[in-house]
Amino acid sequence: MNYTQPPMGLIAELTHRCPLQCAYCSNPIALDPPRGELTTADWTRVLDQAAALGILQVHFSGGEPMARADLVQLVAHASSAGLYTNIITSGVLLSDAAISDLLGAGIDHIQLSFQDALLAEGDRFGGYRGGHARKLESARRIREAGLPLTANFVVHRQNVDRVEAMIALGEALQAERIEIAHVQYYGWALLNRSALLPSREQLEATNKVVATARTRLAGRIAIDYVVPDYYAARPKACMGGWGNRFINISPSGKGLPCHAAETLTDLAFPSVRDMSLKNIWTDSEAFRRFRGTEWMPAPCRSCDRREIDWGGCRCQALALAGDATATDPACARSPDHALMAEAVAAAVDAPLDLVPRRMRRVADA
Repeated sequence: MNYTQPPMGLIAELTHRCPLQCAYCSNPIALDPPRGELTTADWTRVLDQAAALGILQVHFSGGEPMARADLVQLVAHASSAGLYTNIITSGVLLSDAAISDLLGAGIDHIQLSFQDALLAEGDRFGGYRGGHARKLESARRIREAGLPLTANFVVHRQNVDRVEAMIALGEALQAERIEIAHVQYYGWALLNRSALLPSREQLEATNKVVATARTRLAGRIAIDYVVPDYYAARPKACMGGWGNRFINISPSGKGLPCHAAETLTDLAFPSVRDMSLKNIWTDSEAFRRFRGTEWMPAPCRSCDRREIDWGGCRCQALALAGDATATDPACARSPDHALMAEAVAAAVDAPLDLVPRRMRRVADA
């Protein structure tokens, strides 16, 4: 692969602030405090560099990107630079005025997250009273504005039995795309893994529900489906491969190959405050470390899937096997593959109590 080619997308994590407290959040446990966030000028410079580099899309995320007072300004700047603009939001702050301002700024697409299909359960998992009702209103605003809508549902042990209802809700909201994504176990989700990991029976039932819905909705609504690695025989290409397709900028400005990359504490991730986006992408050791296939251990290096899954997830290898260079335990060929089964077994009778994501957990915030 030619790594002088630009990444396809820039993931702009504007802030870790969020009114929700989802226990499966992919943000790090040590959340970036607001005082350390990039300024508006920092972000506009990054967006200009992204356009110059040849990046096509910018995905504004968080935390909750609408917690940034300058979001509309950043969307307008990205749009004027020729970038396709997408917001990934909880929707609880998306008022009539906000949607009007975003339309004026040139927003192209909005992804709206849901914690459940049921009001009470949605509010419980999001930790925000009245949040589900606000999401429904936000979906209405998005569609009335003529914008394409993606409805994102994160599923886990405690809500996965309602996937059919989630798909029905997405259909009722006139979403163009529905994402049914099993929790991926990083950040807060790893902390809460035993209370979130579904059983094999739940997974198999969900597979059938999604397959049936895809057939029924073919040509009308696209359904993306993400399964948990803990039941896999082969790993997936995390983020399309380390440093292959995306560059993620954290709220404090660090350039990351994926949102969980900072768990690899032996790597120094450069900041956009100190280095250009192009140099981070092409020259930084952090991006080069696990890019391509030369870094791979056996059996990955000789595997016929090495340029399909790109060795799987380095963050998962570190979290489970204790070694970021190890074969991803999701792979059946990994000597650590049994760790997946052990985690599944440990979740069977585990308590369902969840540790909510809270900014106050940052010691210096």
